[in-house]
Amino acid sequence: MSNKSKAPKIAYQPSKTCSLPPKFYPPPPVSFSLFWYCSSCNLSCRQAAMENKPYPPEQWRAWLTPVIFVVCIIMFVYTMHVNNCPVKTADSHQCVLRDILGRYSFQPWKENYLLGPSISTLRDLGGLDRNLIVRKNQKYRLLSSMWLHAGIIHLVVNMTSLMLVSYRLEQEFGFARIAPLYLLSGFGGSLLSCLHHKGKKEIVSVGASGALFGLLGTMLSELIANWTIYANKCTSLSVLGSVIALNLAFGFIPGVDGVDNLAHIGGFASGVLLGFILFLRPQYGYVSEKYIAAGYDAKHRQPKYMHYQQLCWIIALILLVLGYIT
Repeated sequence: MSNKSKAPKIAYQPSKTCSLPPKFYPPPPVSFSLFWYCSSCNLSCRQAAMENKPYPPEQWRAWLTPVIFVVCIIMFVYTMHVNNCPVKTADSHQCVLRDILGRYSFQPWKENYLLGPSISTLRDLGGLDRNLIVRKNQKYRLLSSMWLHAGIIHLVVNMTSLMLVSYRLEQEFGFARIAPLYLLSGFGGSLLSCLHHKGKKEIVSVGASGALFGLLGTMLSELIANWTIYANKCTSLSVLGSVIALNLAFGFIPGVDGVDNLAHIGGFASGVLLGFILFLRPQYGYVSEKYIAAGYDAKHRQPKYMHYQQLCWIIALILLVLGYIT
């Protein structure tokens, strides 16, 4: 009998769904389209097999975005219930759609062209009013205002943007990152808006626009921070930059009244900083354990963060904290 021990045979058991060899591949790139965060992680098993690549990691189940959507709609219905235009308006015949909607009818056109409640109702339910925040210490308005909307037109525009942008982001990164991003961006937008409205007594600001601009800002910083793993970098940057510029510019069009541009800018700036903090991706290739043969050592290719990413994280965290406390 020979003293030499025979090397054990390693049998690779392919998946029942995909028969693929163990290989290293970079994380799948993320592509952008207009108002849509489209991930190439949606590759099917058949596509992965044809390209000889591992089956892409599963996406997160997006449940937080639909919850936000439903809460905003419920809050708008409740706002109109409290508003009760036919009872609280001197000339009830001017209430829009009074005969159809009854107490849920909208304020007269000359008062609210967005088809919504009165300013006093929005203020009573938690709208952003600087005087009440400063003089009566009602700081909860910095967050409560983002769940209210000035009218059904305002609501439809914001909720459409929410589903197009936030839903894909949540699928890609999960609710644990989207929740603080949404709340802190909305808070940042309210904070800057509150500072801008100093001395303006009749200004009441509401809406989720600050949080939505935070999502756009995060998409931009995430693209920059994870630059090396993207395909078609310049195209993605130019398309995303155009979308952001058009949305910001809309509020400055002459004749467009009632747009809180400072809330948009504050939310966008918060989103950019939060993107560098919460949405960094490792820059080296990943290996799924089910594609690693027995006895294979993959430690030398573990995902790592680049030095410039760590620097961006530190700077963004400092700026975000300073911005909120000052």
